[in-house]
Amino acid sequence: MIPYKDDNPVSITPYVTYGIIGANCLVFLYELFYPGGIQLFAMRYGAIPASLVTMRSLQPVSPLVSVFTSMFIHGGVLHIAGNMLYLGIFGNNIEDQMGHFRFIIFYLLCGIAAAYTYALTAPSSVMPMIGASGAISGVLGAYILLFPQAQVYTIIFLGIFVQIVRLPALVVIGFWAFLQLLNGLLGSITLQRAGIAWFAHVGGFICGLILIKLMMPRKKRRAFR
Repeated sequence: MIPYKDDNPVSITPYVTYGIIGANCLVFLYELFYPGGIQLFAMRYGAIPASLVTMRSLQPVSPLVSVFTSMFIHGGVLHIAGNMLYLGIFGNNIEDQMGHFRFIIFYLLCGIAAAYTYALTAPSSVMPMIGASGAISGVLGAYILLFPQAQVYTIIFLGIFVQIVRLPALVVIGFWAFLQLLNGLLGSITLQRAGIAWFAHVGGFICGLILIKLMMPRKKRRAFR
């Protein structure tokens, strides 16, 4: 199930969403030419759970700085493409509701919550956590709360057949959230984390659910009561 657009119009130009996408793409291009490659770049600037918990730096940057730098680092083309696709579909509507400045703060807070949620579930891990997915999960949490019935155009693979359908955001994002929680729980039980910080997604999603109503302008907040 791959969403590729929604039918939820916006009333502003989402400069922040575009800016975040552009920044991620520029950082990824830099990673490709970084001496030592993407892996070394991630080790230096990704968020290391053990460092976040103990606040002892294992990198050129402090643990707190690594929380922010990690949000703009990706491990490959598919990684960044998937994250930017979701941000492009859903981020503009949340920016529209919150305003540009509030959206920046919201996005970063969700990313911080995601990083620390994962760090608390893997406090001894020294593998760096990278990617914008934790912050974007917060965007998805906000979207499902504000626009559960918005129609999302989704590609569904049925064996060798491909079907394009319109589904409510509640179904698309709800299914995504269920998979994140399920994979996180299964990974904890089997101790196989598969290199994906599932609980970072869960933490970011919950943070988005909580913060969206608190951070929206008062006039917009009343409209969604």
